[in-house]
Amino acid sequence: MILFLVLSSGLLVHALAGSWQMVETETLPTKRHEATFMELNGKFYLLGGRGIKPLEVLDPKTGRWEKRSPTPIELHHFQAFAYREEIYVVGAFTGPYPNETPVPVFYIYNPKTDEWRTGESIPPARQRGAAGAVIDGDHLYLVCGIVHGHQGDFVPWLDKYDFRTGEWTVLADAPHARDHFQAVLHDGKIVNAGGRQSSGWTKQVFQLTVPEVDVYDLATSRWETLEEPIPTPRAGCFASSVGDWVVVAGGESGSQRQAHDEVEAVNLKNGHWKALARLITGRHGTGLAYWQGALYTASGCAQRGGSPEQDTTEMLIWE
Repeated sequence: MILFLVLSSGLLVHALAGSWQMVETETLPTKRHEATFMELNGKFYLLGGRGIKPLEVLDPKTGRWEKRSPTPIELHHFQAFAYREEIYVVGAFTGPYPNETPVPVFYIYNPKTDEWRTGESIPPARQRGAAGAVIDGDHLYLVCGIVHGHQGDFVPWLDKYDFRTGEWTVLADAPHARDHFQAVLHDGKIVNAGGRQSSGWTKQVFQLTVPEVDVYDLATSRWETLEEPIPTPRAGCFASSVGDWVVVAGGESGSQRQAHDEVEAVNLKNGHWKALARLITGRHGTGLAYWQGALYTASGCAQRGGSPEQDTTEMLIWE
């Protein structure tokens, strides 16, 4: 069954139920990867990536991408999150491959004023990039990551930051160190799925993917590893929580030159995985947003490594 949809009088989608479809927009965003794509208050935000690029906003009501202020410095390899109507970048890298440097402070974007500012510092001994970041109430959880760019020192760290007090707390290490992944907060649990142990010093940047899925229960402060690993191990993947499922899409690995187009979901109630429709264009280094009954992604890179970068937007109606 084909559905012809005009979403909020703006985005035009010729949607085949159960499959990914290209979203037609009046303008296209700047091509980029190692960036974040996210939704906030009914708009989609695309920010970061290698080089200094503008933050861009897709308004579903108009179907247009709008360029806004560029990041103050080069910010890439991060998972942005929203807190009190602002967008936060924590656990990012800056600088060129393969010796990227962890960014030592928060960078915060205010959508109302179109302004960036710096915030809290990350403790020097816990700074890293390519980390997962999730928000729960007034607490930020910074998960895993890697200290020395793509070279090594991947870590299993879990740190909590309290926005009310400004205090950092070191929590229990995850069972498996990983970088180049996105953590998901789902039903009071932090889910680490996908990622790798980037090892440029041993010439194994892409090969050491992490198949195990680690889950941290905020209520009990305990980690567990699911019995079923992710069906398609890959890094540079992007993830979201939808209903009873944690969805992991795209990515890159040493097993193939093309970026992964697999989309897979795990149900934490039983630990089982299922395959969803594949992306039209395999991609890595972007984000996955759920909004009004559909999943969306944009930009990213279509092959392992840094090119070709994409400017397309895709969506999947959630059934």
